[in-house]
Amino acid sequence: MKTSSWMIILLIVISLVIGGFLTFYFNASGQIQSGGRSRSYLLYVPDSYDAEKPNPLVISIHGFAQWPAHQQWLSGWNRLADENGFLVVYPRGTGFPLRWQVGPLEEDLEKTQQEVEFFDDLIDHLSQTYNIDQNRIYVNGMSNGGGMTHLLACQLPDRFAAFGSVAGAYLYPGDCDQLPKEVPWIAFHGLDDPIVPFQGGETRHQQQGIKFPAIEFWIAAWAEVNGCDLNPEREKITPEVTRIGYSGCLQNIELVLYRIAGAGHTWPGGGWLPVWLTGKTNRDINATKLMWDFFQETTLHK
Repeated sequence: MKTSSWMIILLIVISLVIGGFLTFYFNASGQIQSGGRSRSYLLYVPDSYDAEKPNPLVISIHGFAQWPAHQQWLSGWNRLADENGFLVVYPRGTGFPLRWQVGPLEEDLEKTQQEVEFFDDLIDHLSQTYNIDQNRIYVNGMSNGGGMTHLLACQLPDRFAAFGSVAGAYLYPGDCDQLPKEVPWIAFHGLDDPIVPFQGGETRHQQQGIKFPAIEFWIAAWAEVNGCDLNPEREKITPEVTRIGYSGCLQNIELVLYRIAGAGHTWPGGGWLPVWLTGKTNRDINATKLMWDFFQETTLHK
């Protein structure tokens, strides 16, 4: 068995042990019916929430074998919600261990559509109770959750103002050349990611000839779809962090990739993960803060 397969297995085992313990403390705060089944989510409403005015909503999606409370802890979105007055919801995947059905094969199509329907229904459900600004709904995810974000960008772009991802597993086919709107995107990926390689490569669909895309190729493809200048600006933020920014896009949107030397399958500036399993966590930048700064500059173009 290859190293990446062992890492995934170990991640599953650890998540099941820790997740089982934390379930007693971090139960889902709500449920909805979607696609003929019960789906759950964890919602954070800050004390600064003002029901008299429309509030932004951030959707943050956990990775494979993770869970909503883990994503809440890993990303630290709640602290920024307190400071800036927006709601955060952490949806829960399905299966055992938990995952998002974003498979690239034809037989996966029905499941992927059910996932998209869940997010559409979740926004409608929350909007019935809370005063949510429909032009300032943002989505982001980690790993498999980044892949789910990619799926939403392809299939439901007219509900979100901007997209973000960390260590994204972008497997869903990039059939996004007929988007109804532009797709602002901010992404983060470590050069030493042992689970979703920066240069692309092996996936569980390897026998079908399906591979993870090289990350710089992936962001360049999105830049082309958005009509950007395909010669990005590269800026060294720190010795380890390079910002790759695409400008000149339609509707003046931006696409940004933070390329992080020495970083693994981790959330920059986020919660601790075991180095032996996921690689190092970069502390030079905070992905959540940079995402929020990026999101604040963007409202929905319809």
